[in-house]
Amino acid sequence: MPAEPGSDQFPGPDTDPNDADARLYHFIAMLDREDPSHRWKAAEALARIRDERSVEPLIHVLTDEDWRVRQKAAWALGKIGDPRALVPLRRALMHEREGVKEIILEALDEIKRAL
Repeated sequence: MPAEPGSDQFPGPDTDPNDADARLYHFIAMLDREDPSHRWKAAEALARIRDERSVEPLIHVLTDEDWRVRQKAAWALGKIGDPRALVPLRRALMHEREGVKEIILEALDEIKRAL
């Protein structure tokens, strides 16, 4: 089922769905929402967009209070493949729970392969 305008999957009724910049900034803004499910959905969408402008905001949410958001941010950074994420991912690896560590290791491998 297609997303409805104004939903978390679609930037909103006043935004052209074909405007890539608007979509990118919409999902970056969603990383700051209170509901963790909005934040991890935003990280997932940013991974699919694969725009390097989302790397810094995704790095920032590697310290999110919700492990699912941190896990999805690590996954997204791996999909984007930008080497700026290597050091923050390694740093996050030291303090993370087991399930998130696995995704961080996969993300690190993906980024190294892209170099």
